[in-house]
Amino acid sequence: MNDPLTSSLQQLPLQDRHALVTGGTRGIGFAIARALLQQGARVTVAARNPLHLEQARTGLGALGQVHCLELDVTDSRAIGAAFNAAVDHFGPISILVNNAGQAQTAPFMKTDMHMLEQMLAVNLSSVLLCSQAVLPGMLEQGWGRIVNIASTAALTGYGYASAYCASKHAVLGLTRAVALEVASKGVTVNAVCPGFTETDLTLDAIANIVKKTGRSSAQARSDLAANNPEGRLIQPDEVAGTVTRLCLPAASAINGQAVPVDGGELIGGK
Repeated sequence: MNDPLTSSLQQLPLQDRHALVTGGTRGIGFAIARALLQQGARVTVAARNPLHLEQARTGLGALGQVHCLELDVTDSRAIGAAFNAAVDHFGPISILVNNAGQAQTAPFMKTDMHMLEQMLAVNLSSVLLCSQAVLPGMLEQGWGRIVNIASTAALTGYGYASAYCASKHAVLGLTRAVALEVASKGVTVNAVCPGFTETDLTLDAIANIVKKTGRSSAQARSDLAANNPEGRLIQPDEVAGTVTRLCLPAASAINGQAVPVDGGELIGGK
C-alpha cells in the first residue's frame, strides 16, 4: 500500500530537482530557498557568511533537503569548486537563482571606478560566472531554469544610484542574450525585477537616507514605499512566489523576460 504522504511528495512539481540559490541566507534569497523546498526541490544555499549559513540551515532544514555552501560570488575560482561540491552532494543542478547582490549609492559626480567595478563584480559578473558553471549540466539534462534577481533599476533609472542601475541594466541584457542561445535546448533564463523590498538592503538604504538628509527612519521608509502605488514595501515572499513560478515545468514558454514585482511602480508614474 502506498504511503499517502510519500505519494503526495512525489507529486510536487520540483521533486528531485536540485536548485542552487546564491545569497540565500536572508531576505529575498531565504524566501526563495524556502519556496523551492516547499515545491519539492533539493536546495543548495550559497553565501559568504558562515553564521548566516548555519542560521539558514536551521531555519530551512525542517522543510526538506538543504545543503549550505560558503561562497564569495565574485571569486571565479571559488565558484567552480563550490558548484562541483553542490553537484557531488545533491546531483546535477537544474535550477539556478542568481540572487546575490549589493547596492551602493552616491551622486553621479562622486561615483568612482571602485564603486562601479564593485557593482559590476557583485551584480553582473557573478551572474555570468554562476550561469556558466551550471549551463553545461543543464544542457546535458535537456532541462534547466536560470532566474536572475535584477531590480526595477534594470528597467528604469534612480537618482544617486547610477552604478547600481548600470549593473542591473546589464544583468537584463545578459539575461536576454543567454535566453536566446538556449531557447531550443530546454533551458529558460529570466529576470525578476523587484521594487523596494523589505530586506537588509532596503534597511541600509533607509539608514543612508537618514544619515545624509536628517529625515527620520519612518520618513525615509515612507519615501521608499511611495515609489509603489500600493504605498508599501514589497515582501520577500512575493518575489519568491514569482521566482518559483518561473522554475516550474509549466513555465517552459516564459524565456528572456523581465518580470516586475513592484505593485505597479513602473506604470504608476512614480
